[in-house]
Amino acid sequence: MMLRYFVTAAIGFILALGPLVHADEPRLSFDALPDLPDEIGLAGPLVGCHDVSPGNDVGDFIIVAGGANFASADDPDLWILPKQYHDCAYVLQRTGGDYEWRDDIGADFRLSQPVAYSSVVNTKWGVLVVGGHNDEAVSDRAFLLSLEKSEGSWTLVEKDEVVPDLPRAATEGGAAIVGDYVYVVGGAVDNGHEKIASRYVWRLSLSAIDPSNPDPNARWEPVVSWPDEGPARMYPLVTAQHDGFKNRLYVFGGRHFPDGADKSDLYQLKFGSDCWSFDPDLFEPNLLHEKSGSYRGTSPWKRLEDSPVPIAAGTAVPLGPAHIIVPAYATGEALVDWLDSGIAQSDYEHPGFPRTALAYHTITDTWTEFGATPAAQVTSPAIRFGEDILLISGETSPRIRSAGCWRISVHQRASDFGTVNMVVVVAYLLGVLGLGVWFTLRNKTTDDYFRGGKNIPWWAAGCSIFATGLSSITYMAIPAKAFAQDWVYAMGNVMILCVAPIAVYIALPFFHRLDITSAYEYLEHRFNRGVRMIGSGSFSLFHVFRMGVVLALAALALASITPLTPAQCVLVMGVLSIIYCTLGGIEAVIWTDTAQTFILGGGAILCLYFAISGSQPGSFDAAFAEQKFHMANVDFGSMSFTTMAIWVVILGGLGQNVAIYTADQTVIQRYMTTTDQNQASRSIWLNGMLAIPSAIVFFGLGTALWMFYRSHPEKLDPSIASDRILPLFVSMELPVGLAGLVVAGIFAAAQSTVSTSMNSGATTIVTDFLRPLKVCKSDKSYLRAARVITVLMGIAGTAAGLLFVDPDIKSLFDEFISILGMFLGVLAGLFALGATTRRASGAGSLVGAAVSIITMMSIGFAARGKVIAGIDFRATLEEAVPGISQMQGYLYAVVGIVICYVVGYTMSFILPRKQKDITGLTLRDLI
Repeated sequence: MMLRYFVTAAIGFILALGPLVHADEPRLSFDALPDLPDEIGLAGPLVGCHDVSPGNDVGDFIIVAGGANFASADDPDLWILPKQYHDCAYVLQRTGGDYEWRDDIGADFRLSQPVAYSSVVNTKWGVLVVGGHNDEAVSDRAFLLSLEKSEGSWTLVEKDEVVPDLPRAATEGGAAIVGDYVYVVGGAVDNGHEKIASRYVWRLSLSAIDPSNPDPNARWEPVVSWPDEGPARMYPLVTAQHDGFKNRLYVFGGRHFPDGADKSDLYQLKFGSDCWSFDPDLFEPNLLHEKSGSYRGTSPWKRLEDSPVPIAAGTAVPLGPAHIIVPAYATGEALVDWLDSGIAQSDYEHPGFPRTALAYHTITDTWTEFGATPAAQVTSPAIRFGEDILLISGETSPRIRSAGCWRISVHQRASDFGTVNMVVVVAYLLGVLGLGVWFTLRNKTTDDYFRGGKNIPWWAAGCSIFATGLSSITYMAIPAKAFAQDWVYAMGNVMILCVAPIAVYIALPFFHRLDITSAYEYLEHRFNRGVRMIGSGSFSLFHVFRMGVVLALAALALASITPLTPAQCVLVMGVLSIIYCTLGGIEAVIWTDTAQTFILGGGAILCLYFAISGSQPGSFDAAFAEQKFHMANVDFGSMSFTTMAIWVVILGGLGQNVAIYTADQTVIQRYMTTTDQNQASRSIWLNGMLAIPSAIVFFGLGTALWMFYRSHPEKLDPSIASDRILPLFVSMELPVGLAGLVVAGIFAAAQSTVSTSMNSGATTIVTDFLRPLKVCKSDKSYLRAARVITVLMGIAGTAAGLLFVDPDIKSLFDEFISILGMFLGVLAGLFALGATTRRASGAGSLVGAAVSIITMMSIGFAARGKVIAGIDFRATLEEAVPGISQMQGYLYAVVGIVICYVVGYTMSFILPRKQKDITGLTLRDLI
């Protein structure tokens, strides 16, 4: 009774502390750069840079060319002056963190004709300029504007021979690159006597404009326009961004006169707030009738949430993994105000365009205000330049230009983790160390160290198997996947229920009958020592990479909410895991895993509660409407192996779980820690039974986070990747103390996996390499060697974690799935080959393993676009099997199994075969 009152009072006290308090902070900072050399400024300039990827030595230059203004030294009355169009060019260079205008580049350069208001996009070959107009005509011309180095000096070069002209002259539009195409949203076209808003959209393959290999037959393809409920538009905001699934084209706002409107009546000029996204994968050119514009297929356009105010003539810039920032725009409000005032336009004092930035989040489909701006400069494209956003010149009010240039930076929301939370985390970490010291005294032999003396209760072994799989990958990456996408991966997670009978009735009897310490001892009994060593070596290498991914994922998250850097977080988790795992062996690992199971589950349920309770009414219905609970993609097309189609998820999930439960030492080692086979089977079933509720909790948590941030989009941080959405929520929204508990759970998730990998890696190295080679003379010597190797495994995994701490990796979950498939698929193929056939030989299995490893690594290299020793893996494999480089990483395991099995079995008939007694080592003997 007293305990119940104490627990209730403690929880009440923690909740009374309330959520962490964070003062409102500015979201954007504007740093003034040197003014444009044209002291009046330009509207509609061509602004861009070369691709700023590593190795491109022109990435530190910004090109500004063309544009228009109302310059006059004699008559200050701008309302009676004609607009002047320019052909001049300027170059802005970044040196370190400073910017300066170069007066030796572009000083004597002139465009072939004055132009302004073109659609502009950056490519690796230069700035692609499309359309635009001057005082004579609207242009259909497209060309590349680039910097080239000749005899030690830079010059500007204009190339139009490599880019085809537009099908129709267009101006005041926008452009963006999505995938392998550049898309142009046409804006305005000339109908013979005036510019009118259009619905034109075109695209051009980027490969066609490579100056080193231009395609003379290239042309701009027409693309189906947005549905009729969206009007024609000029001055739209156009950009590309990821929506959690893929990159899409985004078109916001714009302005137009409705059909039949009197264009002299400015009251009828409409500024739009409608927003659209375009999915390139859904567009099929052959279904578009070019003349009528009708489309026979499902529209690839999706209507989005309207912008909070009408927006046009502004600029939209992708930021972070899923945000689009709108730092400048016009709303038309001042136009209406002037018309209502009755004041002559030349006498009306325009207030300037709005000085409040907007932000759109592609995953939650929400808009929010994003802070004040010092100047709203429209009709000039802001561009991404490394980590900076640059806004060069532009128009601050009608006919008023500005020469001002700005560097825009985004502030990451500060997290005050606090003393109480740190105390909770430190207390947990000290407790883990205490367990390691406690179990040190119990380890007298290598059997104690590797198998816990075979005295581990079945329920503890089951919790340990569960906690090993429930790493930081599950704890953060799965909610992140559900937040950004849906529940499609959930089906794969519960495939353990289908694999559990295989583990219980097939794998388990093998291993218990042999009474083995390392799973790969079976491979020597069945084949030969070479196969055993390949299996053991592949396993150890896989777990070094696995430790790296797990540590990196947790570190990137923890660094965003604690005072530690990502590298420091990796070191803290790695060093602590090394200490308690080295001291306590498998028994310390299992009991800490068991405790961590409750910490992990409890922390996830707490987050689920606070996310749901903090969401607005109707959020659940919105989640259903946006298909956030979607679980199956029914796709059996020829390219469905590149998607998360239902068959990919099921087959991939089965392959991964078969590999884990029949060939992964970390799991098999737990089979051998229980007193008998019956106890081991209970541990497997317990783990399987925990899979369903855990999938519901963790996928549900991701959806709950989507509901919460759809309700509160202003609380999102554009600098935070989706993999870190849960830590962001923990640090900003949970009460003091509970936040520390959940962070301890994140530490626990990472450490449970890392410690398991360390111990199992040491087990295989000692058992499969040192013992057969008789390196040590006594069991105590092997025990000491085991501890040394555990330390070395931990150091290797920690080092890998430091390498994987790369914020540019979009999804560490996807990286892990690929790594798992590349390594464990081969191992599972060897076990399947040995258990299900009597014909398979050692020589044949070695060839099968080698072919499988080479093939899976080649596919992995191709997926990442690697070129090694002059071999372009993507081009080479795509020529043999189209689409292979895009194969879902979820299939890697099952493909690795099939290749190893088929090649190994086939080669066993071709290669010489040594007679070997395999009694009791195949399913035939088991049955």
